[in-house]
Amino acid sequence: MIRRLIAFAILLLLPHAARAAEPQVQVRSSVDRTAIWVADRVTYTVDIVCAPGVEVLLDDLAKEKLRVNGFEIVSSDSADTTDASGRTTHRLRYVLTTYRIDMPIMSVEPISVRYYARRPGQRLQDIAPAGEVTVPGATVSLRSTLPDNQPSLLLRDGRDSTARNPVFVRAQSIGLALLVVALAPAAVLGVALLRRQTSGRTARRSARQTRADQRHVLERLRALDVGTEEERRRAYDEISQAVREHVAARTNVQAPALTATEIETALEHAKGRVSREAVSALIANCDESRYAPAESLPSAEACRDALATAAEILSGR
Repeated sequence: MIRRLIAFAILLLLPHAARAAEPQVQVRSSVDRTAIWVADRVTYTVDIVCAPGVEVLLDDLAKEKLRVNGFEIVSSDSADTTDASGRTTHRLRYVLTTYRIDMPIMSVEPISVRYYARRPGQRLQDIAPAGEVTVPGATVSLRSTLPDNQPSLLLRDGRDSTARNPVFVRAQSIGLALLVVALAPAAVLGVALLRRQTSGRTARRSARQTRADQRHVLERLRALDVGTEEERRRAYDEISQAVREHVAARTNVQAPALTATEIETALEHAKGRVSREAVSALIANCDESRYAPAESLPSAEACRDALATAAEILSGR
């Protein structure tokens, strides 16, 4: 009987002992990408889990106190959740970017955060800090996660491959030749039938589909909102993509893969009614604005002018 009582008491005390062994504050941090290009966005996330009755001083995690090297802080936000056991999870997100090219490695330095053990009815300003925890920092590479001084790696060992039996080598060639000979007539007949069925239908649809696609692109550009910095950058991306695709469709110039200067040069000898000067100037303006620092980003009015110019080019005026 005494042994049963002791065992029952141990079972009751085990959850309390497990809770007592847990740290009062648990901290995690992460980034959503480990390498970026200039003007890309990276999100640095901090998760802080507090035991019941424990609170952290969120002022220590303010955007102004985040120390970064090579980064610029674009924005930040936070959210709190509490589970059934009373544990509170604070999630803070910082959106970072860079416009520098002279730093191959950018970093976020570790942050010290104070926490408090509050009793019922006690005010936070009357409580002395119970301790502090350190939020791990993070590092992000420019362009690639591979180090610049990566040594060459041997992907194979030094042994030579075993020579194949000549009979099998000839058999493979003969088999492939017979397969090609057997499939060639069927392939030619199938291609001819397919072309005969689709040529007329494609000719009827091409002009109508082109006009419909053009109307869709114009409607999308006119619906863009350019009130904020992020929206203007997205608008310049949309303009650049739409104009490049329009040039490629009208002149057979591979505009999506060329710079503004290369497009202007290619259009000198291209066929098709496209304004060479207007197209190259607009694409150059878009590329410069997409990667410009925040202080050099064109105004909303200038962005609307660029949208109007794009509409004129896409309409063929």
